[in-house]
Amino acid sequence: MPVEPRLLEVIRLGHPVLRSVAEPVPEEWFSSGRLEELGRNLIRTMLVEEGVGLAAPQVAEELRLFAYWLPAHRGEAEIEPTIVVNPEIRIVDSVLEEGWEGCLSIPGLRGLVPRARRIKIRGRTVDGGALSLTADGFHARVIQHEYDHLDGVVFLDRMTSAQSLTFEEEWQRYGVTDSELDDDD
Repeated sequence: MPVEPRLLEVIRLGHPVLRSVAEPVPEEWFSSGRLEELGRNLIRTMLVEEGVGLAAPQVAEELRLFAYWLPAHRGEAEIEPTIVVNPEIRIVDSVLEEGWEGCLSIPGLRGLVPRARRIKIRGRTVDGGALSLTADGFHARVIQHEYDHLDGVVFLDRMTSAQSLTFEEEWQRYGVTDSELDDDD
């Protein structure tokens, strides 16, 4: 009988794991059930915290995996919660688009971050299967944001100017129109 997923503690900026390069998930984890349990816990925590992504380093696990999901938005279908293990990203469209981002490990702040518009990602699922997909727009942004966490990078590092940095309450009050998306990983 499967164990009910646990809610994990999301660590905040200042914790040394957030600035560390995560290690690849060991091969033996794919058959142990440990990886599947961590994946379920990441998804539960991400959804309870109302994020669209959560990387293992954000819960103090120095491993190269993350969870993400995308709610249905503007006619685009929902992307179910997904776990990507030992991912590799390749930029397909090097044109950068600025977009608003926030982070569960940096609560209360938002900023404009340039990201590649289109990427390809390869990795594995929690059961060891191959995973490969192309992502555009907001989907690509979320994946790039989570991937950065695996290398000890946070969205603040990617901002080209601190002028857009704002508290969430002020961002909601003054900063965003209906045409802009946000990423709260």
